[in-house]
Amino acid sequence: MNRVVIITGANSGIGKAAAMKFATEGDHVIMACRNVERSYSVLQELISITGNSNIELFQLDVSSFTSIGQFAMQFNNKFNNLDLLIHNAAYLKHGEPRYLLSEDGIELSFATNVVGPYLLTQLLLPQLNNAKQPAILNACTTNIKHFFDPKRQIEFDNMRGEYANQRPFNSYKLYGDSKMALFLLTIKLAEQLKGQRIRVNALQINRVKLSPETIANLSPRYRILARLQNPTSQPASSMAKLYYDICTSTNYADITGSLINHHGAVMDAAISEKPHPFQLMRYLTSDQYYPAYATNRTYMNQIWDFCEQATETVLCK
Repeated sequence: MNRVVIITGANSGIGKAAAMKFATEGDHVIMACRNVERSYSVLQELISITGNSNIELFQLDVSSFTSIGQFAMQFNNKFNNLDLLIHNAAYLKHGEPRYLLSEDGIELSFATNVVGPYLLTQLLLPQLNNAKQPAILNACTTNIKHFFDPKRQIEFDNMRGEYANQRPFNSYKLYGDSKMALFLLTIKLAEQLKGQRIRVNALQINRVKLSPETIANLSPRYRILARLQNPTSQPASSMAKLYYDICTSTNYADITGSLINHHGAVMDAAISEKPHPFQLMRYLTSDQYYPAYATNRTYMNQIWDFCEQATETVLCK
């Protein structure tokens, strides 16, 4: 089956490994990458290794509404259907000391990891609806386990830097917050698209070897930690295989709105946002549970409404 697959951030790490896996299986792969010049050699490498000439490179900066709009127009003008949309690209810059805004005025972690995927999905829905078994997969992270702490909250009132100079800034926290927000969107979108047969799931990525490109973006302290962890971390290919299985295997054909762990198992929500100490220890040491924060309809609607309002002018064009 020659599926059409979009993978964002497909020039390194898990994205590159996923592009190789889907191309090896004979799919038509669109590498959606911010830096086209740097990604071209990766494109040539993948074509050479897989023998699949149906691999294309499109420019996409997921933090930019303009770039997303141009990418969607380019794709929609060339393809009538989209089988699989994999939101793999992420802003991960642990140790960044500054609160940064995207060109559209949104905190950069949320612009790249949450609002960008939301907008891209909305613009590609017609093509997804034309596919026989369409699916969307969001790359999540074990960082969301920090939300087992009942004090942990997404700062919905600071998405545009309203309190950037008044509150402590921590890029590591914002990365985790944005990934929780992405999972909240996963559940909400799955509910909205269930009637359209479009499956939407998230994968909780556990310690994976970081690419040299990703490590270079980290602060010196986080670079040291990453290099110490890399030898005992999973290869990117293990997650790429899960990308493929979740999107294509009949085992997941009826699964939507779920978080799937690195063993390929569907996870369950914790029963309480304020677990007692024994429950908390069980949740933290298990790969089976995610924080009950993700099931809170108020938070779910807050992030959905923010994305909807932030992209309203783009979607109404």
